Amino acid sequence: MVVTNTPQAAAEAPPDTLGLRGWLTLITLCGATFLIALDFSIVTVALPEIGRDLDFATTGDLQWVATACLLPTASLLLLFGRVSDLVGRRRLFILGIVLFTGLSLMGGLAPSPAVLIVARAGQGVAAAMIGPTAIALMTSAFREGPQRTKALAVNGALLSLGFVIGTIGGGVITSGLNWRWTMLIMVILGAVISFGAVVLLPKDGPRTAIRLDVPGAILASAGLFALVYGISTGADAGWTSGSTLGSLIAAVVLIAAFLAVEARHPAPLVSVELLNRSTVKWSFVVGFVTFGMCGGTTVLLSLYMQDVLGYSALSTGFGFLAEGATAMIAGTIASKVIGSLGTRQTMMLGLFVQGAGTGAMVLLPADSNIPALLLTSGAMGFGHVLSVVAFITTLTSGLRSDEQGVAGALSQMPQFVGAIGVAGLAAIVTARSASLASSTSARLATLGGLHAAMLTAGLVCLAGLVVAATLLRRPAPAPEPETVPAPAS
Repeated sequence: MVVTNTPQAAAEAPPDTLGLRGWLTLITLCGATFLIALDFSIVTVALPEIGRDLDFATTGDLQWVATACLLPTASLLLLFGRVSDLVGRRRLFILGIVLFTGLSLMGGLAPSPAVLIVARAGQGVAAAMIGPTAIALMTSAFREGPQRTKALAVNGALLSLGFVIGTIGGGVITSGLNWRWTMLIMVILGAVISFGAVVLLPKDGPRTAIRLDVPGAILASAGLFALVYGISTGADAGWTSGSTLGSLIAAVVLIAAFLAVEARHPAPLVSVELLNRSTVKWSFVVGFVTFGMCGGTTVLLSLYMQDVLGYSALSTGFGFLAEGATAMIAGTIASKVIGSLGTRQTMMLGLFVQGAGTGAMVLLPADSNIPALLLTSGAMGFGHVLSVVAFITTLTSGLRSDEQGVAGALSQMPQFVGAIGVAGLAAIVTARSASLASSTSARLATLGGLHAAMLTAGLVCLAGLVVAATLLRRPAPAPEPETVPAPAS
């Protein structure tokens, strides 16, 4: 049954302001997405310490601490986005936060690798519940226009800040305390967010009786799982290995079958009509570009600071401060920029700044140049958040209430499918470094590979700008569906 939330918090405030209750609601919802970003980055930094403490057999086994969380999140986003429309967004959001909190406690107290990986997989399932419902609750609680844009801007800034704080905090916590606190801190934050959700989020409203598209759910989840699995394990297993090629081929077949089923199903998981809307289709492409190139370049910068400049893991974390600071600035002004320029022009501006900052990294030298590092990474972070706010605003605008859960899932998916960008840029680094290895030192060969990948990332961002400029058009708002009261429980 489809939930249509009444924007109670927004209705109490003038069109351009959120009001006290609106801000508290927004902090609760953004706190949840911040928690997910923080969890992924803080645990990634702590992996070496986790491996030593729990006696993981190999580096490949240890990587499953991150992969076990990523796979269910990516593969279940669409399913839970639709489920939130059927059973209630508030209900599913609270369930996700409570599960995530409990599983964080389980992970923090894990006595063995197996228990930790099970807890991380459970966290991934909970994160798939939280991500799309948080966005759908924002788009339902804050009316389309300045209010919603401001809410999405704050969310975009905190999402990027969560990554930066996690990168720094992971190093600080593992150095001064114990890796277990990287998960136990999630318990504290999760408890606070759970309380805020129960107190502040409006009750789920009238719902329309619709069945869940089970075949579509199975095909979508399996296809996305195979895609993200193939990307995540391809570097270690080899891109031409049987397991990698098999996963990627299976992903293509399953996703094609999913689209065929959706075209014929009377109540599809994701309607083909929704996917064909220009604002949904092309803003998703822009989201894929900005997330894929920012995520991939962030990995490249980490390699640059550690393998070329010789920074420690903790110093590398602090090297991302400019990216986090400019992300916060972009989130602060994004609603005003969109109000002045419009979403499409803001998206183009963001992609241009991100592309220029990323491409300029080709000038980063073999010896430390802090101003150049901060300037280029700061430009990337600023442009990225502008692009993210603009593409999510575009993707979720002009849709019916019963489509917002699925739209929330689609808006979150580029973060995970964007791992293709990470893999692609890493492959460029490897190929270019290998070609330079015979004529220079290993350090300079690595730098040459990084420069080639950074330039590529900048050009891909500019290609995304062309997509936004030529293909994005805003359709008329979709009509609201008729609703019937939900049966009393």
